[in-house]
Amino acid sequence: MQNFAQSQGLKSPYIYTVFIDEKGDLWIGSTGGLSWFQNGTLHTVSSQQGLTSDQIFAIVDDSYDRLWFATFGGIASLEKKSLTDWAEGRRDRLNPTVYRATDDMEINTVGRTFPNAVRSGDGLWFSFADGVTEVMPTNPRGSREQEFPVLIEDVRIDGISHFHQDRVRIPPGTRSIEISYTAINLSNPESVRFRYRLRGLDNDWIDADSRRIAFYNNLKPGTYTFTVSASAGPLRWLEAPPLVIEQLPFFYQTKWFALLVLTTFLSLGILSYRFRMQQVLNRIRASFQERMDERTRIARELHDTLLQSFHGLIFRFQAVDNLLPARPGEAKHTLESALDDAAQAITEARDAVHELRSSTVVTNDLAAAVTALGEELSTHQATSAAGQDSATFLVEVEGTPQELHPILRDEVYRIAGEGLRNAFRHARARRIEVEIRYDERELRVRIRDDGSGIDATVLGHEGRAGHWGLRGMRERAQRIGGMMDLWSEQGAGTEVELRIPASIAYQTYAGRSFRLFRKKTTSL
Repeated sequence: MQNFAQSQGLKSPYIYTVFIDEKGDLWIGSTGGLSWFQNGTLHTVSSQQGLTSDQIFAIVDDSYDRLWFATFGGIASLEKKSLTDWAEGRRDRLNPTVYRATDDMEINTVGRTFPNAVRSGDGLWFSFADGVTEVMPTNPRGSREQEFPVLIEDVRIDGISHFHQDRVRIPPGTRSIEISYTAINLSNPESVRFRYRLRGLDNDWIDADSRRIAFYNNLKPGTYTFTVSASAGPLRWLEAPPLVIEQLPFFYQTKWFALLVLTTFLSLGILSYRFRMQQVLNRIRASFQERMDERTRIARELHDTLLQSFHGLIFRFQAVDNLLPARPGEAKHTLESALDDAAQAITEARDAVHELRSSTVVTNDLAAAVTALGEELSTHQATSAAGQDSATFLVEVEGTPQELHPILRDEVYRIAGEGLRNAFRHARARRIEVEIRYDERELRVRIRDDGSGIDATVLGHEGRAGHWGLRGMRERAQRIGGMMDLWSEQGAGTEVELRIPASIAYQTYAGRSFRLFRKKTTSL
């Protein structure tokens, strides 16, 4: 004798029926579902696996290897193979064929007699409190499964019915959608089961059992496809024509609104950037103007003080010269020499005033000024360095030369001059090149040589102690809104690059097409 309890896998101790089939397999019906032995293990299925009820009152099988059982949900049948597949993990849910209660069969009055279900010939008999019911199983493989139409009847949007054919447009702000469907099966309507899914939302089918309505709430804007299928047996599912559901968005959920917001933010960002750049440009131009005004003031003061004093001195010397007609000798010679010195002082002062009022690069030809400076430094190197050949000096210009602001032009010239002086005096280079590029976006001046380079320690401190050349070049570049980079290694030469935005460097800034030309000077 063998006992079976919950410790052996039985879900409930309340047993309604037991059944042993022709193969000798034991089947148990309880309040916990349908249980059976397989490979020495007791398995149990219930409503969680697809049965219509957890309570099994009667069990019997037919000649087609199907198991029939009575529950509160009706008389249902399952292929034994589907139970084996579930026990071995080849399927997740069961799909029994269900014959539900009618006016002539009260399932909820199951009789307590035992045995409460038997097979007699080709029929199956089930015992109830008010009588017995006969079921005539048909061969599922010997006849074609019955086909019947599956239909979507109605769509209710927030409780209001909407006519539809194959597409429904849902207005923005809709809270609930109810979709009614049905299947027309006149032979056995109680056995029809449904499943549905909304493509775009549901990942898998939703088992609705006999329920004939689907509910959805607060759909996101988009297009969905609703599909419902029905089955009156375990072999085939019949589908209704799909229904396309289009959930319309609010205006702020549309793509064009998102594009408009993105465009607005980008425009604001560009405007903010341009406003900031204009502020920087105005500040630099104001600085240029202040320096130009200061130059003009100094020149005016020189003209009104120093030059006037020199002119007065000449007049006095001329008077003395006129008062000494009797001493033409040494005194006259001394006075004439003083007059010559005074005239020379006036010439130098006039040149200084002219230089302050105008610009260092009077012709606005930056390349010509840099070339002249380089040739002068090359000549000085050839005459002062005994036994050392002068470096080959080359100036290249790319793009169409643009009109530069006088102050900025002077600063660029001074930065380039400092770089050239360093290259000629300290680098011991064989070749020195200057590249001036007038680009649409920026003015770029590059000075490079193949000399001895700069020691890393000196480069890190921006020059030797007590020397301010490199630091002064960088400060000048920052003052005019530019950026200076310097690359150098010991024995690998030096390269200095100055970049100034076109909006700052050029007096008239606009997009232009540029042509390339070169200026060269031969070695001296």
